[in-house]
Amino acid sequence: MTRLLPERAAHRVGAVAAAVLALALAGCADMGAIPANPALQTAETLGLATPAAAVSAVPAAPALDSQWWLAFGDPQLDALVAQAVEGNPNLQIARARLARAQASVSIAQAADKPQVNGSLDLTRQKFSENYIYPAPLGGSVQETGTLQLGASWELDFFGKNRTALEAALGTANAAAAEADAARVMLSGNVARGYVQWARLNDRLVVAERALAQREELLRLVRDRVSAGLDTRLQLKQSESSVPEARQQIEALQEQIEIARHALDALVAKPNATQSLAPPRLEKLKAMALQQTIPADLLGRRADIAAARWRVEAATSDVANAKTQFYPNVNLVAFAGLQSIGFDNLLKSSSQMWGVGPAIRLPIFEGGKLRANLRGKSADLDAAIESYNATVFDAVREVADQLSSVQSVARQQVQQREAQAAAEAAYDIGLQRYSAGLGNYLDVLTAEVTVLAQRRDGVDLAARALESQVGLARALGGGWQPPDSIHAAATPAARQP
Repeated sequence: MTRLLPERAAHRVGAVAAAVLALALAGCADMGAIPANPALQTAETLGLATPAAAVSAVPAAPALDSQWWLAFGDPQLDALVAQAVEGNPNLQIARARLARAQASVSIAQAADKPQVNGSLDLTRQKFSENYIYPAPLGGSVQETGTLQLGASWELDFFGKNRTALEAALGTANAAAAEADAARVMLSGNVARGYVQWARLNDRLVVAERALAQREELLRLVRDRVSAGLDTRLQLKQSESSVPEARQQIEALQEQIEIARHALDALVAKPNATQSLAPPRLEKLKAMALQQTIPADLLGRRADIAAARWRVEAATSDVANAKTQFYPNVNLVAFAGLQSIGFDNLLKSSSQMWGVGPAIRLPIFEGGKLRANLRGKSADLDAAIESYNATVFDAVREVADQLSSVQSVARQQVQQREAQAAAEAAYDIGLQRYSAGLGNYLDVLTAEVTVLAQRRDGVDLAARALESQVGLARALGGGWQPPDSIHAAATPAARQP
């Protein structure tokens, strides 16, 4: 007994020495010479940050409501957006991707917990006469069985499992933000499509009014020809204008059907617009939106948040790639039954067990780990530049939409004045022609101008609403990060 104690002590010293050697070798892991990653764009670098001294003097802009389309005051539009959010296939795909990313988080969490497995192996085999088994076992045919319960627990000394979990959380949070970005885009597309439908309906009203106007003018020309005041040339000119107006009406009706089909596709419900009343632009209220780029724009948009979470996930992937250079330390244990002959398997004398640590250390792997680290670092570079590109596009988009909102408002003022003048000129020209004081060419010229102004008025009214829709979407569509994202993980403050 006294001789066994020094032997056990020697085994323990050897195990400790092996562990120390493993850590020493791990310290020699070469992770240098990886290029530094580019920097993330911030509100300050983009010139969006409000100076601290001015913050208290300038009231904060009101946050955009997440159901911003309600401001248009059209229940039909509200119902269409609700149907689209519920059943659009592209939005369902985004939600499925989110569910897949969330499952990956659960997988990463499981890696840090003890693992227990059971196994049962039953084999009938012939043992070699020329192997390690002597007769009578060697050369015989025997039945062997193993019933075993095994357990292992990886001790995450170097953060391998932690960084893998952080990467999975970043990916899941990015998927959640991308699903929200898809919802914001979908609601914007439905609102835009609805405005287009209303524009075409108003254009149809203008075209029908033009047809009635031309039919009335045709009757006037016929009366003047009958009275010998005009020639058949004016009559033919007037007659040709009526079919042209009818053709424009038919073309508009075709466009209306196509616009309705597009809305049906967005809400994923055939004939969803069939039972709806044709919308009119004048019944859609204007939205009240801020007229400057907000300093907190980067926190208002789901697509920017998603790109930022992709950077966080890629940063964690780089950290995880570095942990691959260090040892894996596992606690392994097993217990069970093992026997030759099935009838002996469940006997107490067939018991066997084992327990101990397991250390695995990469010493020479042909550069695979460094190549993996370079690849993950390149992925991080791509994620950062993708984030920067998303930020630049967002700032440009908001600036463009603000310019459009302001410009269209000014154009509408000028267009109303031009249309009023054109309507007055047409009325005067028609009165002069009826009284025999003017010619038919003056009437046609005035009519072309007034019809063009009516169409421009409709188009500008639609553009005003569309630019409001575009600005609402560019400002983030009222998006706010869900509480579940903050609970899952917080973006690291470190610069990658």
